[in-house]
Amino acid sequence: MTQIEKAKELINTFAEGDVQKAQSLLAEGYIQHNLAYGTGREAFLDSVRYLASAPVKTTVNNIRAYEDHDKVFLHTVYNFAGAGEQAAFDIFRFDSEGKIAEHWDNLAALTGVSPSGHTQIDNGAAVEDLEKTEENRRLVKEFLYDVMQGNNPAKTPDYFEGDFYIQHNTGIADGLSGLGAALAALAKQNIQMIYTTVHQVLAQGNYVLAVSEGTFGGTPTSYYDLWRVENGKIAEHWDVMEPIADRESWRNTNGKF
Repeated sequence: MTQIEKAKELINTFAEGDVQKAQSLLAEGYIQHNLAYGTGREAFLDSVRYLASAPVKTTVNNIRAYEDHDKVFLHTVYNFAGAGEQAAFDIFRFDSEGKIAEHWDNLAALTGVSPSGHTQIDNGAAVEDLEKTEENRRLVKEFLYDVMQGNNPAKTPDYFEGDFYIQHNTGIADGLSGLGAALAALAKQNIQMIYTTVHQVLAQGNYVLAVSEGTFGGTPTSYYDLWRVENGKIAEHWDVMEPIADRESWRNTNGKF
């Protein structure tokens, strides 16, 4: 199996309850960064066992999947034991033996549609421009520094093709104008969206996922942003924002990032 196939097989064990398959895919020293779960392979297997025993079946719907060297990043909708649909980004790192050795994620409740009629997960398209992977990664890194971290906000229009920008955050309308209006509305409520640290920028072709840390309205927050790049400009955006749990509640000591 390819790395992407292995990652999909692993998340499907939540729905299938296949502990043996999960064990075959995971490295013994599996490192977990979801702070609600213990670390190690056995802790993952316990989660599979628990979901298999739940009265309501878990569902897993992978929307899109990408690969960047030893990492796979997935965009998926989960419904764990009937608790409600959640949009998620998962990142899996593979070791030299092809086992899944480490995992990071962000999850948030699946909501309605944006002011422009988009959902958090729609508009699936194949990966293009594989030869531009590093160019597109560099573009997003510069965008994060200049715009999201606020170092050169005047350069914001340089990253977009006029007002063309498809937005899947359901609280924001399409276009650079929609983004500006949403940020202005937050400012009126004295809510700031602050990006302090970029931890990972993964890319395949024209899709780039950034994992960042910051605050939203003063609450420590993990930001997972997926951008589609078109002709050297940022054209489309999906995201999952998740508050970072208080350290007292952590089930592992690996940290969110």
